[in-house]
Amino acid sequence: MQRRACALAIVATGFMAGPASAYMAYVSNEKDNTISVVDTATMQVVKTVNVGQRPRGITISHDGKHIYLCASDDDSIEVIDTASLEIVDTLPSGPDPELFVLSPDGKTLYVANEDDNLVTVIDIEGKKVLAEIPVGVEPEGMGVSPDGKTMVNTSETTNMAHFIDTSTHEITDNVLVDARPRFVEFTPDGKQAWVSAEIGGTVSVIDNQTREVVHKITFEVAGLRPESIQPVGVRITADGKKAYVALGPANRVAVINTQTYEVEKYVLVGQRVWQLAFTPDQKTIISTNGVSNDITFIDVATDEPVQSVTVGALPWGVVVSPK
Repeated sequence: MQRRACALAIVATGFMAGPASAYMAYVSNEKDNTISVVDTATMQVVKTVNVGQRPRGITISHDGKHIYLCASDDDSIEVIDTASLEIVDTLPSGPDPELFVLSPDGKTLYVANEDDNLVTVIDIEGKKVLAEIPVGVEPEGMGVSPDGKTMVNTSETTNMAHFIDTSTHEITDNVLVDARPRFVEFTPDGKQAWVSAEIGGTVSVIDNQTREVVHKITFEVAGLRPESIQPVGVRITADGKKAYVALGPANRVAVINTQTYEVEKYVLVGQRVWQLAFTPDQKTIISTNGVSNDITFIDVATDEPVQSVTVGALPWGVVVSPK
């Protein structure tokens, strides 16, 4: 209630202005099997799209024409036309696709298949599986280096980050991290991979050259028990200066100075924050808040919450159109 009152006060004072450019945000709602389409300028849901069962991971083609969606309980990846908002195709995915990452050239999807302990490599244009890579138990987090040469998968039960050569589809290094690693994000220069550990309560910063953990970031929020601080989604600004980490049931997004690894702020958002996505202009970052069934717009310049918007049931993933 206090958070919503604060948001209303911002509106009343006229401080809250919509983003300068209008982008569409697409939010996967895993309980009611929908995607919410949100206009980032008006901060309103403009359409709800019915999709497959238990949608989670979501991304978009580099030209913005197609959304790729993990329909986890349907064991498929759905392709959605952003103009018509119709499902126009499916891609082979292997069982229970949870998360995926799109290659920098936009041609390949790397998919975590949690039930089979595999990473599936998919040729998007050819609609075919190029490789199935055995990894640790319960793979979920997926990241790819900016040069496209290295892909990283995290296995939740094995507690490892697996570094994979994208040319050979072979694991080159296994890096032990803290309990239940959920997400991987490379820095823009490709020198580091940041891996969140949900149960461990940390983010491990891994040097991409030595494949060693060079720093471990911890979190502390006054009034909260340590076990309620569960890092999941991670995003890093294009200039590499700030990182944002979703802290799950702590209901906060941590803002981290990437040079000092210090937490500079905790931003209060909705309940059970899962994933994060920037708008292309980097002026706004959006969080999905699973239990409160909403998303929160955060101003990147001030690191203040601007407004929360109700979406579908159990919002999990979010992606924003590139233009």
